[in-house]
Amino acid sequence: MQSTLQPPAAITATISPKAGTIVFWTVTGLFCLQMSFTAYAQLRLPEVAGAFTHLGFPAYFRLELSWAKFLGVLLLLAPAPSRLKEWAYAGFAINLVSAVIAHLAVGDHRPEQWGPAAATGLLWGLSYFFWRRLQEAPGLSLAQAAGYRERR
Repeated sequence: MQSTLQPPAAITATISPKAGTIVFWTVTGLFCLQMSFTAYAQLRLPEVAGAFTHLGFPAYFRLELSWAKFLGVLLLLAPAPSRLKEWAYAGFAINLVSAVIAHLAVGDHRPEQWGPAAATGLLWGLSYFFWRRLQEAPGLSLAQAAGYRERR
């Protein structure tokens, strides 16, 4: 008996490049808003600075992490080379996994303590997945799919 279920790759292959672009920019926009907000909060809100102390991180790490997040957001939203975007995605992945691990390591076992990092990780995963799909689209660059003109 043959299954009528399609594998996930076949399902995403049926998404048109335009729909994939819309989903990519929507998810990436939400992800970048979340990362920008957390970077701002890490720089300006004393309760967030206290949370970093609770997790055992020094104050300077909070500052450098905030500026790295702003740089990563800029790289994801600007027309930058694919290699730089890949590094930004890698940095965000390390950041989000480390946040969940740090909370669990200090005994923050309730989902409301580590859940925001995990939920942001889900946005990260969707953004990265659709970015890669657009990168692999035959004859269609991400800039073209987004409506940008490529400069040569």
